[in-house]
Amino acid sequence: MRSAAISRLNSLKIVDDATRQSYYGCNQEWYATEWQRLTGCGPTAVCNIIWYLNHIRPAFGLNRDCSSKEKSMSFMEEIWAYVTPSKEGIPTTRMLYESVMAYAKTKGLDVNYSLCDVPEKKASRPPLTDVISFLEKALLKDTPLAFLNLCNGGEENVEPWHWVTVVSLEYEEDGKSAFIEILDEGLIKRIDLALWCDTTTLGGGFVYFYFCH
Repeated sequence: MRSAAISRLNSLKIVDDATRQSYYGCNQEWYATEWQRLTGCGPTAVCNIIWYLNHIRPAFGLNRDCSSKEKSMSFMEEIWAYVTPSKEGIPTTRMLYESVMAYAKTKGLDVNYSLCDVPEKKASRPPLTDVISFLEKALLKDTPLAFLNLCNGGEENVEPWHWVTVVSLEYEEDGKSAFIEILDEGLIKRIDLALWCDTTTLGGGFVYFYFCH
């Protein structure tokens, strides 16, 4: 098996100062309103990605510390102001990257994006090997990815119509088997990527953001 992963997963660990419980990444359940908690998976994934990029690259320019739950919740509200779900949430990769780029422009962050869509029509989808290559390229750049799952198909470890954060990849060189680790609900979960690509009926996609310099 070959593998790739972000280099500092523990930098995404968040501690609740009140309970001393620790989490991996932000949790949309921390949002203040019921609507935010219901639809906030996209901005939550963006929080994880932007925070990580800022943490490992001091030149990134975003003066933020998200090591505690309280500080993370403040950052989540900041991101929500730009990455704001519609009545359908954020159901496309384009909606996500456009809102993130607007946030980056406002904050003076020199970032760009790359995406890999997995269309609803199976005949139009990229082969699994292309998806693997895309994910590996991002992780080798040491950036997490936002993963949009519109339908989970046979993979039961991720919710439908949901954004999560990809932090690692493991795959067979023959391209027939692949797994990813995601951050969701403050937990690390393992997903059968090959199963998802083969059985999802609505598709989804992947987006990552990277520092231009």
